[in-house]
Amino acid sequence: MTKAILDSNNSVQKVAIIGASGYAGAELVGLLCKHSQAQICHLVVSENSSSEGKLFSELHGRFQGICDLPLEAFSAAWFDEYAAKLDVVFFATPHEFSADWAQAFVKAGVKVFDLSGGFRLKDAEDYPKYYGFEHANIEALSSAKYGLAEWQHDDIANTNLVAVPGCYPTASLLCLKPLTSNNLVLENSLVVVNGISGVSGAGRNASLATNFNEVSLKAYNVLQHRHQPEISQEAAIDVIFNPHLAPYKRGLLATVTLQLKAGITNAQVEQAFQQAYSDKPLVRLVASWPEIGNVAHTPFADVHWQFDEEKQVVVASCAIDNLLKGAASQAVQCFNISLGLASEYSLISTC
Repeated sequence: MTKAILDSNNSVQKVAIIGASGYAGAELVGLLCKHSQAQICHLVVSENSSSEGKLFSELHGRFQGICDLPLEAFSAAWFDEYAAKLDVVFFATPHEFSADWAQAFVKAGVKVFDLSGGFRLKDAEDYPKYYGFEHANIEALSSAKYGLAEWQHDDIANTNLVAVPGCYPTASLLCLKPLTSNNLVLENSLVVVNGISGVSGAGRNASLATNFNEVSLKAYNVLQHRHQPEISQEAAIDVIFNPHLAPYKRGLLATVTLQLKAGITNAQVEQAFQQAYSDKPLVRLVASWPEIGNVAHTPFADVHWQFDEEKQVVVASCAIDNLLKGAASQAVQCFNISLGLASEYSLISTC
């Protein structure tokens, strides 16, 4: 376990996970069971869930003997009874749920880490177009902070509502931000992000479109995917995002192609990536193109880039586990930062 010094005012945090029955929720349970500063008090599912009353380990057998807590159904009555007794809540829920309930938890004195898309976009007018609902909680939306752990430490540390990034945006932004933040990108040039994800990115509910036996490699939601405005917003540059679904269980790869300003050198690109990540243990600058097999079941992001100085074109690629660095482990990074811990605390061990 990574060593870190806790602020003397910090104590073990009483935690609830809402949406614990899904893939990302289950990964959160596994990570927080091993976290010295987290005590899981409640595992919660939706009000009409067929999982209510079952043990968590009945749904996810690998946790038998590790986490045998019962799954409780969320309701207004549940909130009234338990919310004020919590320190932290993680939402692994539909987007509308977090949009409706996050501010209520914050007002009850609970820190919220939202793994849904309920607070990722800053403009309320974007939600009907990309998420299919009107965002009624403008107060919460204005106070929420985006939680890309390697880039927004201070925002995460100083808010009670963190919008944990999506999986595609995490991998895409880890490639883009060293270049955009250093003002290396040619203005008004075309920026293309191609992403490919395994079927677990679609969630645990059964669907023919994401059934492992039915899926072939294909593009989907091109030019209209909800992660396109999220990537553009956080990279501060307009991008074209082309997502693809592939027939494997977990893992995600994003490859970014963009043109840099005239005169930018390979050394400047190298410096941008080194400055961004040389002190970030969970981002590994690797010597060859990243492979999903090297990051699956880990909290790491592997990044590699190449630059054609003649064409002034850079191609950067990032591989992550969509359920970990793309969801649960990044949420734990944000949790760690909020406690004054190193973001990688409890996530990696070294020998």
